[in-house]
Amino acid sequence: MSHFAKVENGIVTIVYSAEQDWVDAQPDSDKYIQTSYNTRGGKHYDPITGLEDDKPALRYNYASVDGHYDAGRDAFYNKQPYPSWILNETTLIWECPVPAPYTKIPHQWDEDTLSCIELTE
Repeated sequence: MSHFAKVENGIVTIVYSAEQDWVDAQPDSDKYIQTSYNTRGGKHYDPITGLEDDKPALRYNYASVDGHYDAGRDAFYNKQPYPSWILNETTLIWECPVPAPYTKIPHQWDEDTLSCIELTE
């Protein structure tokens, strides 16, 4: 079984787990584009180990509802999480505009201050 994103006007409206025959039977079958949850940032990862492998990546990233499909690149990428975040043109993954701190304490992005703040309990 494969996964297919229904794309309307460049936006993913739903992702189905289906056989190709089912997609072909849809009246708007041209709106369904195959996606793979084993693909992230333009690389393919083994579903068992989670490690990058040598299989070809499919459309840069797994499709997400409200995410984008760029037909020119034949690629999926998520909706922009915050106005300040920048799309990495190589991986098509949104990146924080400042480096996140590397600590054991969880952090969350704060758009008002354009910084990562420590999460408190």
